[in-house]
Amino acid sequence: MRSLRVCSRARLCVCRAPMSSGSWPPQNFTTIKFPLCRMFAALVFSLLCIQSADGQGCPRGFEYDSNLQQCSDVNECSWSQPCQGEMLCVNQIGGYQCLSREFYERPFRPAGPVPPEQGRPSLPDRSPDTFVPAPARPVEPSYPILTNRVLCTLGYAPATDGTCNDIDECETNSHHCNPTQVCINTAGGYTCSCTEGYWLLAGQCQDIDECRYGYCQQLCANVPGSYSCSCNPGFLLNSDGRTCQDVDECEEEPCSHGCFNTYGSFMCNCDEGFELASDGTTCIDLDECSFSEFLCQYRCVNTPGSFSCICPPGYYLYEDSRSCEDVNECESGTNNCTTEQEQVCFNFQGGFTCLDPLQCPPPYITVSDDQCMCSAENPACRGLAFTILYRHMDLSSGRTVPADIFQMQATTRYPGAFYIFQIKSGNTGREFYMRQTSNVSATLVLTRPIKGPKKVVLDLEMVTVNNVINFRGSSIIRLIIFVSEHPF
Repeated sequence: MRSLRVCSRARLCVCRAPMSSGSWPPQNFTTIKFPLCRMFAALVFSLLCIQSADGQGCPRGFEYDSNLQQCSDVNECSWSQPCQGEMLCVNQIGGYQCLSREFYERPFRPAGPVPPEQGRPSLPDRSPDTFVPAPARPVEPSYPILTNRVLCTLGYAPATDGTCNDIDECETNSHHCNPTQVCINTAGGYTCSCTEGYWLLAGQCQDIDECRYGYCQQLCANVPGSYSCSCNPGFLLNSDGRTCQDVDECEEEPCSHGCFNTYGSFMCNCDEGFELASDGTTCIDLDECSFSEFLCQYRCVNTPGSFSCICPPGYYLYEDSRSCEDVNECESGTNNCTTEQEQVCFNFQGGFTCLDPLQCPPPYITVSDDQCMCSAENPACRGLAFTILYRHMDLSSGRTVPADIFQMQATTRYPGAFYIFQIKSGNTGREFYMRQTSNVSATLVLTRPIKGPKKVVLDLEMVTVNNVINFRGSSIIRLIIFVSEHPF
């Protein structure tokens, strides 16, 4: 067998010598005709044998050295017949070159003129058949002389100074990068890469969706090759273009009253007596009077941010600023009762009245400032009440019922007598009735509310009955009730 190369774990190639014998080809081998064997071996080895024994990836023309733990140059000239025919193999870094033998067999020619060879001294004349030596030929060198240009490895080009310069494939546009890729020149070659914002996928540069990886703190918008960050309302994008900071909206005084800054927003608050409008920034007056009709005892007046209570004439506002108290005109001297007419001032809730001096109707005679009497000796007094006693009282309008408002009792007691109490007149609306509480007393009860202002005159009669002496007589209390206009 002329040549056998192991190209990888699963690649075998064999060439058969012209005069080989035995079983051929061996099992699992393929026979290649000998004239093509050497050329095929060189091509196959140069194309396929680029993997090291350890499986490390090395560039073409290199193999992995496990001792040095790096890629080392492969001496292709050590292979069997790497060049065809009579060409000679010259190893280079990362490859080899086949050269014709004429580069080595050219005669050596010095740079200057060749000096003439010194001859021997002339001899005396000899016979014509005397031997004359021929001129000496130039001596050829025993080593090859290369007169052609410098040979450089792949990716380099010879320079005028005899060195090898890197070829910028990106500049000369001799690269094979995809149109979506970017060419990056390297020493002896180039690489194809993607610009920032793209990654290589299936040989194409695909846009990276940076928003999927949380590059932005809040809002993210992906754009080809990049991304753009933004912030929610109430935040401001920082100088790093990614994070957001809270905006203090209260510095711009957006609220009509008070402002409270929050994370990403703000809140407006209003002074007491105001409420926040629907726009969330302005404050409008709160109508406290609309909340309840019991806020003030009489009337509520709304004011900006507050309210006030007022009272009707004849009343003043109490210390709680809500309740109304009666003004006693009789004590304060604000009444118009005259002393010349001997009038008496009577105060009631919300007002007053001037009482004229008592004038008893005939046949009654005046016995005091508030009492009239009809004598039993006077025939005209027969069937009339013995005395009429005048009493005055005030009553709040709409007072709750039932309510005991007046008490009546006998001042003189006779043996064997009993007393009957009744309303003799004035109870036209049946708002009152008499409830006897003992043998000698009774109470006037208000059974229905009375609305004022109103003046009610009741004659409350006490009948005295004595069956022992066969006596029957009566006394009257004329009760004058001033009902106020308001329930206070």
